[in-house]
Amino acid sequence: MIAVENQAPVSENAIPKDASDGFVVPESNAFGQSFRDYESTVRLSIVENTYRLNHINQTYDFVKRTREEYAKLNKAEMSIWEAIELLDSFVDESDPDLEEPQIQHLLQSAEAIRKDYPNEDWMHLTALIHDVGKVLYHSKFGSLPQWALVGDTHPVGCAFDESIVYHKYFKENPDYNNPAYNTKLGVYSEGCGLENVLMSWGHDDYMYMVAKANGTTLPSAALFTIRYHSFYPMHTEGAYKYLMNEEDRENLKWVLTFNKYDLYSKSNVHIDVEKVKPYYESLIKKYFPEKLRW
Repeated sequence: MIAVENQAPVSENAIPKDASDGFVVPESNAFGQSFRDYESTVRLSIVENTYRLNHINQTYDFVKRTREEYAKLNKAEMSIWEAIELLDSFVDESDPDLEEPQIQHLLQSAEAIRKDYPNEDWMHLTALIHDVGKVLYHSKFGSLPQWALVGDTHPVGCAFDESIVYHKYFKENPDYNNPAYNTKLGVYSEGCGLENVLMSWGHDDYMYMVAKANGTTLPSAALFTIRYHSFYPMHTEGAYKYLMNEEDRENLKWVLTFNKYDLYSKSNVHIDVEKVKPYYESLIKKYFPEKLRW
């Protein structure tokens, strides 16, 4: 992969805000229910089945093999915005809070964070592209099933933490009873750093690889956020922190800041795509080449 050079610095004035600052967290999701309610969501059957398949099939070997395949970046060549448009009809089957096309979720997140951090355009763009890796569902990218591209992420190659949603389905995963992979550390060492940990495969890691390999100048905090924004067992439940190093802990504060905009901005109220498109295209031009290898 191409090394990232000349990354934009994070402004000294860009201090991550506490969850109680700025953005007002709504009391309920688009369905009038609590956020991330995996027990009574109106989308229960489809959400639970997606996680069931995810937990059964995301083995260490599957992730290693799939990551190596997609690291070739030989599926397509297109701009960031062209990739975003592919998500115009995609609905995430793991999301208990929203049933809207992903392009709306991306813009809702970006516009919410833009309001609270008007001078940090790298954060606006990070929000816009954080889920673009979901293009993996598209025929150009191999038409991966949703269990292989959406949902909360977790490490593979070590024990599955009980904080992971629908943990019960891991019992059907071949790694669950494999002594090489079912201990606390498994194939890893304490403090090894998340960079050295293989995560369940999905849109997060894929978009991170695409951005990094194509020489984005987004700061490291942005790349970390893209890569680990779905790692809820860590940033919400505190699991697996024994695998983190000092750099991970420093970047984690940005994931925590980003999370509230990612989670709580979901709404049935649509953003006018054509109205905001010029602004986001200018950011894409600033931080990315015109065409990217995917």
